[in-house]
Amino acid sequence: MDNFYFERECRTPYSECYVVLEDERAVGRLDIHFAQTVIHATLNVEERLTTEAIQDLIDLIDDELLDSVGINRQEIIFHVHQGRDIGVFTARDFDGNGGHERLG
Repeated sequence: MDNFYFERECRTPYSECYVVLEDERAVGRLDIHFAQTVIHATLNVEERLTTEAIQDLIDLIDDELLDSVGINRQEIIFHVHQGRDIGVFTARDFDGNGGHERLG
């Protein structure tokens, strides 16, 4: 099994965002949105992850992030996208080395 784990980037009253890491290397991003009747999770992963690894990752999300807050799998819909990360873009100025590209 892969060594996936999560680092939360932000939390709002209705959503959470995580970086998905494997052996200290970012391999994806998870956004969870809590709607009234269902929960939508968008999982973006690198191209190199196999279908089996993605299923393992979904199982881990279920075990570590959802079960712990009382959500069962029947209440969540996963939207999985696979591709390459081309960067983070923003119009905001950041101090430090955040690796952000500037828009406009």
